[in-house]
Amino acid sequence: MQKRLLDALLATGKPVVLLLFNGRAMTIQEEAAKVPAILDVWFGGTETAYAVTDVLFGDVNPSGKLSCSFPKNVGQIPIYYAHKNTGRPLADNGWFVKFRSNYLDVDNDPLYPFGYGLSYTSFSYSPVTLSADRMDQNGSIKASVTVTNTGSVAGKEVIQMYIRDLVGSSTRPVRELKGFEKILLQPGESRTVEFTVDVEMLKFYNADMQYVAEPGTFRVFIGPDSTTDNAAEFELI
Repeated sequence: MQKRLLDALLATGKPVVLLLFNGRAMTIQEEAAKVPAILDVWFGGTETAYAVTDVLFGDVNPSGKLSCSFPKNVGQIPIYYAHKNTGRPLADNGWFVKFRSNYLDVDNDPLYPFGYGLSYTSFSYSPVTLSADRMDQNGSIKASVTVTNTGSVAGKEVIQMYIRDLVGSSTRPVRELKGFEKILLQPGESRTVEFTVDVEMLKFYNADMQYVAEPGTFRVFIGPDSTTDNAAEFELI
């Protein structure tokens, strides 16, 4: 019934914004392909109507980010950004190859990834810069990017830092969220955001249930969501 109502509204030719009142990820690939704008308001309280209208009429520039991944269909569930590496990666020239880690009828990517969110402006990120390329067990390094508001209105952006342990005695997630910061930028304004990476961020429980940070190569990602490829590497010694 809701899908038929949405189709009828779209057929009028009037601008349509789809509001999602939900407490979990949803499969909305069909709706996302047809509706020009989607606003996920989750389960709001008594001020929900005011908050929604402020965003829809442009009085507030949205800056929220998703706290979970939205799948393209239910066959992808469970889907989450911090999954383990399968050891059977996709081919470089396409999403389906026999005996690889893929579905038959859909790619492996979510519809909307963890940390995703749009704004009435746009932001650009400089390459990740590290203060050092080696760190010992008692040290720390600084990871930074410069973020620029490349749009025409002021907006807030949530800068997210993820870390991947490339080799571990136990399999490690492809990336883990280790820091985030929200900043307000005027049109054309740039700001450098810096995160401190210390050994505590690199620790995990090994097979002997010891909480350790193992020497090796780590990759630091900083960007607007969990799919960012903006990264640099350092060695823990």
